[in-house]
Amino acid sequence: MFDAVIVGAGFAGIGAAIQLKRLGIENFVILDREDDLGGTWYVNHYPGLAVDVPTTTYSYFFEPNPNWSRLFSTGTEIKQYADDVADKYDVRRHIRLSTVVEGARWDEETSQWQVSLADGEVLSTRYLITATGFLSQPKIPDIPGIDSFAGRIIHTTDWQDDYDPAGKRIAVIGTGATAVQLIPELAKKAADLTVYQRTPIWVVPKIDLRFGPLAKKLFARVPATQRVLRWFTDSVYEVMVSIGVVHYKTCRGRGNISAADLSKLHRFITIRDKELRRRLTPDYDFGCKRPTFSNSYYRAFTRDNVHLQDVGIDHVQTDGIVGKDGAKNEIDTLVLATGFDLWEANFPAIEVIGRDGRNLGKWWRETRFQAYQGVSMPYFPNYLSLASPYAFLGLNFFNTMEYQMRLMERLFGEVKRRGATTFEVTEEANTRYLDRMTELLGDSLFTLGNCASARSYYYNPAGEPTLLRPTTTETAIREASEFPLSDYAIN
Repeated sequence: MFDAVIVGAGFAGIGAAIQLKRLGIENFVILDREDDLGGTWYVNHYPGLAVDVPTTTYSYFFEPNPNWSRLFSTGTEIKQYADDVADKYDVRRHIRLSTVVEGARWDEETSQWQVSLADGEVLSTRYLITATGFLSQPKIPDIPGIDSFAGRIIHTTDWQDDYDPAGKRIAVIGTGATAVQLIPELAKKAADLTVYQRTPIWVVPKIDLRFGPLAKKLFARVPATQRVLRWFTDSVYEVMVSIGVVHYKTCRGRGNISAADLSKLHRFITIRDKELRRRLTPDYDFGCKRPTFSNSYYRAFTRDNVHLQDVGIDHVQTDGIVGKDGAKNEIDTLVLATGFDLWEANFPAIEVIGRDGRNLGKWWRETRFQAYQGVSMPYFPNYLSLASPYAFLGLNFFNTMEYQMRLMERLFGEVKRRGATTFEVTEEANTRYLDRMTELLGDSLFTLGNCASARSYYYNPAGEPTLLRPTTTETAIREASEFPLSDYAIN
């Protein structure tokens, strides 16, 4: 029997493991279906992969990295950071890789979780923590005839490193954050590249500074300098989210309009073709769908070998794609930059059965998506879900992990102090929190803005924007450190 089982060895799972160790809990295991740690930063390795949040901000606050090569670091560097942190905090020895978790069930007689693995093994644990991330289940488009395509199909989450785009006729489906990074790289070598766009994306210029040897040396010798830079980048992003999303009503969308104007100016400077600019311009408010940074995305469409198709796809044939206008585009490679299935396949990522047989996924869909402090649900004792409704703080995942680690410290610390064996959030506390989140969202961009055409993963299937926690990072961290312990039944 384990004291804790963590599902997922990405940054959330690593952070949870570090916090358990700080609390004196060493008898735990981390389970991950992949053959290495790092989560999305191990799975994704397509050309052009980089973080779209400054790496001074995209890192654990307690573990600054003086070795970043630039402000927006590459995926390779982010993966190395995950390796380094796991090694420094002795997390790797707790990880079981290539292990698929099928589900977990609360055993009321033993007050333990029974975690079922795909190979038939069942693990017993006191605590269950799912750290499966928000972007972990790839979305495969349901396009007629796609299975008949005779060429190569590559999903960006399963990039084939031996693939050489040189001289190829390529079609890319999707224009999200991943496509914005990938398309310019493919455009450099492809004989012909057609981008199939359903929803345009807001793109603003990227100010990507390089950190030379002197900067790295300064960061290493005087860590306070890097913390000051982090404070600055954190503050910029916090202001962006606060003005543009959380307090949209108060600010009357002025921040969103300014950001959209910057993106429009970026397109105008880069693309001289007025009609092409129009087709690349979103018709929803800035921020309804995750925007991104790039200095090369718009420029890629000015190349002779790159074409934008936005009339829609009718079906796929063995040698190409037929658009809804009847035109056929012959290709030899189909790249799916179609993102992730957040709500249907990821909430939750595994089947979780709590007290009295409550099925978490079914309960969420039959009632509403909800989670107290973004981690706890009633009828699910000794369980924390780190990828839940109202968990994600704006643009930076590590701020989310920061407050969740604080909550773990307070909650598990109280359980230990009382000599208790179980904790469970009360229905009253959960309802009170849900009502508060709903009220706060009433003043947000997602409720008051023009978001109908964004097709944003921020919204669940019922049309509620329940992915993001509509508070500041400071508020989330304070609440995680000070929430009323009476909000949990601790026995």
